[in-house]
Amino acid sequence: MRLLGLQKVLWVLAGAAAFVFIWLLLWADYRADRAQTEDEQPFFAQFELTDHRGMVQTEEDFAGRWMLVFFGFTNCPDVCPTTLAEVAAVMDGLGEDAAKVQPIFISIDPERDTPMALADFVPRFDAGIMGLTGTSDQIAETAETFPIYYEQIDEASAPDGYTMGHTSNLFLFDPQAGFANSWPYGTPAEEILADLRERI
Repeated sequence: MRLLGLQKVLWVLAGAAAFVFIWLLLWADYRADRAQTEDEQPFFAQFELTDHRGMVQTEEDFAGRWMLVFFGFTNCPDVCPTTLAEVAAVMDGLGEDAAKVQPIFISIDPERDTPMALADFVPRFDAGIMGLTGTSDQIAETAETFPIYYEQIDEASAPDGYTMGHTSNLFLFDPQAGFANSWPYGTPAEEILADLRERI
């Protein structure tokens, strides 16, 4: 009987040891994955598009500055103007540090958003926002690089009979054009501003 009891104890100890060993292996993998995620930039901003003044711009034109990038379209009824108003509040709140940040609005509606249309739209927010557009192929290439989602949606009541569905995050890129952070639609300007102040 004592031998049977001893065997049970040994089986329990062996099971516990195996559990601890597996847990340590999983924890090591988790820590390695976390370290890799934290050390590597998920992606870099890359684009070659035409600004609202008719000049070609790439990410290299903003080297040395932080970039606040938002994708949208000028006929957007709420999300885009609301977000750009938040960007304007952030830029105003930065004071002298605003010179270190370039806000950029990239259109995902090249059919309607010509440089002329952007030239009428972006200055309304009075924040030095750079409006960028391009051909359908250029916008598609840019969307894959970031990456973001967008699609044309038929809507009879919208201008020209369609609207655009799109990613509504505001992206932050560092002075080397590496991804630094993103905020979902509706994030208060104060929260974005606090984050930016810590970084720059």
